[in-house]
Amino acid sequence: MKIVIFGKKFDPGQAPYLQQLFDELYVRDARVCVYQPYFNLIKHNVQFKSKPGLFKQSKDIQNLDFLFSIGGDGTLLDAIPYVHDLGVPILGINLGRLGFLSSVSKNEMQKAISHIYDGSYQLEQRALLRLEQPADIFGHLNFALNDLTLYRNTNTSLISVQVFINDVFLNTYWGDGLIIATPTGSTAYSMSVGGPILTPGSENFVIAPIASHNLTVRPIVIQDNAEIRIKINGREDEYLLTMDSRQTLINKTQEIKIKKCNFKINLMQMPGQNFFSTIREKLFWGVDNRN
Repeated sequence: MKIVIFGKKFDPGQAPYLQQLFDELYVRDARVCVYQPYFNLIKHNVQFKSKPGLFKQSKDIQNLDFLFSIGGDGTLLDAIPYVHDLGVPILGINLGRLGFLSSVSKNEMQKAISHIYDGSYQLEQRALLRLEQPADIFGHLNFALNDLTLYRNTNTSLISVQVFINDVFLNTYWGDGLIIATPTGSTAYSMSVGGPILTPGSENFVIAPIASHNLTVRPIVIQDNAEIRIKINGREDEYLLTMDSRQTLINKTQEIKIKKCNFKINLMQMPGQNFFSTIREKLFWGVDNRN
């Protein structure tokens, strides 16, 4: 079994858990391949029974069975381009803080590996959105698991955007920006501006304004098979466009078109885990301090 390990940051306090992870994989004769910048961070704190394979780009890894993302949700988002549309199962091991996507805690790693080897896990498919236009901004990384966000580029001038759904005018939004979120992204930035939580298989997107200048404007849920078209108006010439952790400046003359991506990613869920249990745990639903 070939397992690719991706990480971005390392704290010495994580060393015992990483040692446990690699020891468990070597006991099971797994073929391990590690993201090279991450290997450089951990190599003096983790003992390897044999040097793992290394990779820098997606083309450097072939025929992988699983990808382990070591860190928080941001790390998992950055790991997705390395598997792209291959359908490779992704296991998020949470060494960060909240961990909606990275659902396996550092104390559950051994149990999770056992579930992987005996096949007692489930795959949860997650939809992504794709930036159709402008086509050259992010190249082949023109997709996002969480959201696409348009921000004003200064601290003084509001952004004004016109939004069309399947060429039908929806609304003109005035404010600090606009979020187009997937169901996965509905528990991220979109939720912080008052957007609803969507279940992973709901086949919807959320359009949520950021600090709307009009108090009657609220987030709206649309079907994910719709084309979203955005025209920018405003005093500034450039605005900030983000897709998950990637960002760039966009000229206000450039029209934005967004559609659902033509592939999904597979997140691994261990027995007893599901979306509802995750939001109860992470958002403390039902917790009453009076009890």
